[in-house]
Amino acid sequence: MTRNETSGQLRPSTRPVGAEPVDHVATQVDRLCWTGILLGLAFTMTNVQQFAANGAPLWSLSWWSAWLLDPMVSLVLLAILRAEQVTARYRVRTGGWVRAAKWFTLAATYVMNTWQAFTAGSPALVVLHSVPPLVVFVAAEAVTDLREKLGQAVTAAFMNTAGFMNTASKPASDSDEPAPPTRRTSFTDYLAMARGARTPEVVVTPAWVRQVTGCSRGLSSRLAAALRADDSVTDFVTGTEVGS
Repeated sequence: MTRNETSGQLRPSTRPVGAEPVDHVATQVDRLCWTGILLGLAFTMTNVQQFAANGAPLWSLSWWSAWLLDPMVSLVLLAILRAEQVTARYRVRTGGWVRAAKWFTLAATYVMNTWQAFTAGSPALVVLHSVPPLVVFVAAEAVTDLREKLGQAVTAAFMNTAGFMNTASKPASDSDEPAPPTRRTSFTDYLAMARGARTPEVVVTPAWVRQVTGCSRGLSSRLAAALRADDSVTDFVTGTEVGS
């Protein structure tokens, strides 16, 4: 429910209910991924500064300028990632230079962050300084794909909910009305059918009655007897002997 600003009354939300949970999850995933990326880049900042300073005296100009290297690379990387999110949302493919710039900034961050660990020959330091850049690498690729897939999930939820609402609100058509009950065929109806199908050369038997009327076996015997009774009445009226 949303509040109408002019009247202050609550009105139903125009957004399908099925799409809201997916949209909330997409927002949470987006925020968590970006938080992880920012924390990873912040962790690498000190290592890159030490790599760039290369033993420069504390508070010297070289020491201060070394702090600019990591933000320069990280800001370019963040700009590319943010742009890829928007282009992926509208399914627009980016050029090769965009992907090359992203991977170059990621590779530069990894090399500068782990260089001292490799030169020191310490496996523990290599692992320690490799985890944050690698997490940033994986998250940078995953966040764009996740955003696109979650957008498709929101669209699918929207379409499913809209289709359900249209089906529920669709008025019942004439074809949806229950068919009237079928009238049961009576003995008189079967007898009339048999009389209409009978010809002078027909020998009335229960089998013939079932053939022309489709009645049951028990009813066919009664119908055959009724037809023979018709013959007896006709013979009595005309004075003709039966079988002559």
